[in-house]
Amino acid sequence: MAGIGIKLNKIFSKNTIATNLVGFAYSTMSTLTPMLVVILNVMLMEYFLDFETLGLVERELFSCSMLYIFIFAMLTSSPFNSVLSKYMSDVIYEDRFEDIRPCYYLGLFMNVFLSSLVGIPFCLWEHFVGKVDVFYTFTGYCCYIALVLVLYSMIYLSISKDYQKLSLFFSAGMVWAFVFSLFLRFIMRWGIRESMLFALMTGFFLTAFLELAVVKRYFTKNSNRYKSVLRYFGKYWQLVLGNFLYILGLYIHNFAFWNTDGKLVVVKTFVCNQPYDMATCLAMFTNISATVIFITRVEMYFHDRYKNYSEAVIGGRGADIDNAKKEMFRQLSAELMNLARIQFIITVVVYLIAIVFLPMFGISNLTLRIYPCLTVGYFIVFIMYAEIIFLYYFNDLAGVFLTSLAFCLVTFLGSIFAARLPELWYGIGLVLGAFVGWAMAYFRLRHIERRLDAHVFCRGSLLKPGMGTKPPAKVYDKEAVSGK
Repeated sequence: MAGIGIKLNKIFSKNTIATNLVGFAYSTMSTLTPMLVVILNVMLMEYFLDFETLGLVERELFSCSMLYIFIFAMLTSSPFNSVLSKYMSDVIYEDRFEDIRPCYYLGLFMNVFLSSLVGIPFCLWEHFVGKVDVFYTFTGYCCYIALVLVLYSMIYLSISKDYQKLSLFFSAGMVWAFVFSLFLRFIMRWGIRESMLFALMTGFFLTAFLELAVVKRYFTKNSNRYKSVLRYFGKYWQLVLGNFLYILGLYIHNFAFWNTDGKLVVVKTFVCNQPYDMATCLAMFTNISATVIFITRVEMYFHDRYKNYSEAVIGGRGADIDNAKKEMFRQLSAELMNLARIQFIITVVVYLIAIVFLPMFGISNLTLRIYPCLTVGYFIVFIMYAEIIFLYYFNDLAGVFLTSLAFCLVTFLGSIFAARLPELWYGIGLVLGAFVGWAMAYFRLRHIERRLDAHVFCRGSLLKPGMGTKPPAKVYDKEAVSGK
């Protein structure tokens, strides 16, 4: 994540109100632009294409289509993100840039294959059971695959520290999608929902194409070594499951409430719970600034402490190593505390603004009753995710897996229980799951702090491991030696 750290240090070094605002805006644009431009584009298309003139069923069909496209694209991409990022980091460190293209191609094939296994049966059900026309169903499937390609290629641009180009590509794709939707609707006379969905699909494909072009321009050689990539999935299976369980945990409480009495079934295919889903979206946006704050502060402060400790381990004295370790963990604790304090203030302010103004925009009272508990839950979730990132720093894959597993499992079970409670407590499952995950990650970090020296200096072996017959345990025969 050291890609934007230098730029942020230059901005914040002047320590004025103006530069602080500029630094916050820069970090926001570098991290949240892809999500924000997609949301803004959908809102603009709905306004200019008169989306509200559609019937209720058509509006809900489009809304549910977009909801499913984003959720399941993220879910099917999540098993590959962490392990491929680990592989890329290793080959870049070893200057084996020719191994990145095989990683990209193989990971792309596996990701699209898994996504197709999920998407094709659902689309067949949507068409034959839900009676949705073939064109809309196929366009939705293509939009889903296009977003999968976008999310997958984002891994490579992120590891290459090209956040600005990533934001630029999303902006270009969504600008094209908006203009193209106007063309389809007012020139070609397509339907409103078809124009919006088809335009978004082409916008995602454009973004994915631009990302692919940059990846191929950065990494020009191809070693054709694919087996090494596959071995990483077996070696680092905890990364695969850990990242998948974390993403699943973000949405599994929604799945639980999709099976309650408040669910809405659209064309016998899509299932949702509008009040709960809307409250989830609002709660997530209330706390989304935690991502910006965390990345900004880690880039500016913790990364340098981590680097100093790594350099001390390589060539420093014992006292230097101990001092660097204490400074690093002191900074880690400070970053977690600062993140919690700053985000708490932001969350309270945003929550008060939302409670006052959201009813003016037609947000239902039921949604606003669910919203507070979910806000607390996502506040803890983002603090927990900061701890997960620190666990990645120390290569604690077991800690990442256990944290994600605890978070996902407790959230699911707690949400099933919460569905029987009054609306005010619907989000208690997410709160419990996030807290258990946070506690698990916290104790893993404390465990690492106490055993870091053993973790760093006592791993590995003196002899190179290999396959073959195990040598006998007996070194010599004492009686035979004595007889001589």
